[in-house]
Amino acid sequence: MPDQPPPSDDRPTGPDAGEGPHIGQGSGIGRGPEAGQGRLAGLGVSHGRSAGPVIRMAAPPTLPPPRPATDPAFDPEAEAATVAAALAAVAADLTRRATAARRPAPLTSEPAAHATGSPTSEPAAAHAADTPGPAPRAGEASDTAGSVTAEGDTAEGDTAGPTTAAGDMAGGDTAGDATAARREAAGSEAAEILEALAMIADDPMLLEDAQSRAREGMGAPHALDAAFTQHREALAALGGYLAERAADLDDLKHRAVAFALGLPMPGLPAPGHPYILVAADLSPADTAGLGPDVLALVTERGGPTSHTAILARGRGLPAVVACPGILDVPDGTVVRVDGGTGEVAIGLTEEQAHEVRAGERAERARLAASSGPGRTKDGHPVKLLLNIGSADDLRPGAEGVGLFRTEFLFLDRTTAPSYGEQVDAYAEVFSRAETVIVRTLDAGTDKPLPFLGLPAEPNPALGVRGLRVDRLLPDVLDTQLDAIAEAARKTGAEAWVMAPMVTTEAEAAAFARRARARGVTRVGAMVEVPAAALRAGRLLREVDFLSIGTNDLAQYTFAADRQHSALADLLDPRQPALLELVAMCAAAGREAGKPVGVCGEAAGDPLLAPLLVGLGVTSLSMAAVCVPAVREALADLTLAQCQERAAQALA
Repeated sequence: MPDQPPPSDDRPTGPDAGEGPHIGQGSGIGRGPEAGQGRLAGLGVSHGRSAGPVIRMAAPPTLPPPRPATDPAFDPEAEAATVAAALAAVAADLTRRATAARRPAPLTSEPAAHATGSPTSEPAAAHAADTPGPAPRAGEASDTAGSVTAEGDTAEGDTAGPTTAAGDMAGGDTAGDATAARREAAGSEAAEILEALAMIADDPMLLEDAQSRAREGMGAPHALDAAFTQHREALAALGGYLAERAADLDDLKHRAVAFALGLPMPGLPAPGHPYILVAADLSPADTAGLGPDVLALVTERGGPTSHTAILARGRGLPAVVACPGILDVPDGTVVRVDGGTGEVAIGLTEEQAHEVRAGERAERARLAASSGPGRTKDGHPVKLLLNIGSADDLRPGAEGVGLFRTEFLFLDRTTAPSYGEQVDAYAEVFSRAETVIVRTLDAGTDKPLPFLGLPAEPNPALGVRGLRVDRLLPDVLDTQLDAIAEAARKTGAEAWVMAPMVTTEAEAAAFARRARARGVTRVGAMVEVPAAALRAGRLLREVDFLSIGTNDLAQYTFAADRQHSALADLLDPRQPALLELVAMCAAAGREAGKPVGVCGEAAGDPLLAPLLVGLGVTSLSMAAVCVPAVREALADLTLAQCQERAAQALA
């Protein structure tokens, strides 16, 4: 653990401030008091700051030695039945929690300000009555862990970072309104993730594999472990999105094995007071189940597009991933987490932690008063738009939708949504937002949708995905375009439609012809691969606008897996090579007189947004929770100052 205290936390603001630290470099600069012992550096993935005692996730259950099949007490059919019961219990628990996630807890549900006691893992409610054994301990906290929260510091007051404002929410004139709306949106996204995981646990092939192993002589815990491990290895071998999601199976395995052993399913610590959650990594189920007592997240592994990062941003929860050494910090140690710089300052006093949280509450309340369109200090307009998956994600305060991820309508379906279903879903969004940019189905062998039935590929990230699916299944795109056009006609909206993974001018031209033939008036292309950025001017001869997906563009530009924590520096959106590609697209847009926006995670970073505007980007699309801080960051600078920062970043 480092032994030098971090430097002063007086961060400059306003027009003369620097561009800010690079993600993952742990600059040590951030508002708040100095830590007393040292700091760790990781990848900041969700802006905001908080402070409190560290509590680490409990370890997964340990498999006992296998029972020999010759044991007279061994009953293969009983073990197979236990396998089935374990998988059913996991699926039922996840489904229950998904239902609960769609009904967020009331804001008044707050932990006691001075709770004490050792943290324990929360047993799964679905099995609390029939699962023997005590809840496993998450680790002993120090005596200060329960008292770090000063009078008036509730979990609700401490959790949100400065990227929250009521301008994003219905009736948004208070910080409480902002929190309520943020919880509602996060609950919807969490429910979708939990439901998808429940379907995996309910997979008949997984059940058949595990029961077969049990009948061949394995005890239920070992049969489950072996079956999950084999399925995980198969997914990991496919690469791309499937490899990223393979880790999700580990959590399901641990839950099923725990049930088979008669133990409570692994879960989040429940110490009875607000805390900083620390883990090697967090499963989607754990992240989706975060309660108001979690002040911030820090994980040793993970990347900017992990479930941890995505859900933390949606909740406005400070988060740092890829933070080496965090698991060595003892439970109860008071730390400060900066989700913007990626810094974790270690060894704060209770008074210092209180000051950090109080400062965050004040910052959140100040931002809650912000409203209006995006523009620089001298009035240069920059549209601030939302990334959504359905109408449930819409929030007032932004200027429309910059990325409607339509694949959320297709998740986990064995048959495609009908034309009518799609018309209704698109029309609901069109009727509630002034501008909506729809992305056609972004799926493929690296983002599988069951109904597509695409064959496995040796390298899915470089295979059939996005618009390339049309090469094999053209009817899918035709139906979607027809449904979008009809929804626009019914609502009187002007449909903006863009295709993902466009690579060549010919692909852009073919997509534009088909979309316009079906009545789509504004046709665009996503820029996610360097080839498209390098030929942006040619693409704009065929389409009406471009939208840059910085997540994939960084991955393909630097040949770096987005989930690989050791490559976080390559995925820093301030990398000059990535910014040059953005600048090329923006310049092509200026020359053609057509808009060029950014809809990747970089758009929601208040430190990076001025650079993107300085490069010539005309719109920024992000999670609703990010809008207020980005709006303020732009309002603090003139266009010339944004351009100056951009020039410095490219130097």
